[in-house]
Amino acid sequence: MSSGLYRRFYRIIAQIPLGRVVTYGQVAELAGAPRAARQVGYALAATPAGLDIPWHRVVNARGEISRRADPDDMLRQRLLLEAEGVWFDENGRISLERYGWSGR
Repeated sequence: MSSGLYRRFYRIIAQIPLGRVVTYGQVAELAGAPRAARQVGYALAATPAGLDIPWHRVVNARGEISRRADPDDMLRQRLLLEAEGVWFDENGRISLERYGWSGR
């Protein structure tokens, strides 16, 4: 995948305001690659050391934290979002209507 595309993803993610979330698909669409939602996840996994972006504000299309190999990473993401005032329902979902950011 193009490092240029990853840089576009990182620029978009860096703009997500505190207490807001976007989906992987939204990041891809805002980057001009609407079919690259999966690549957004790959880019986040490959984020260069020292690049301080709010990775935790990216969730899946259902408003859920995506599963990871290490469950502690999922808990960490949830705790970071909750610290910003983002609430989860009883099913572990975030209201994208309430907390979603359009990027515009």
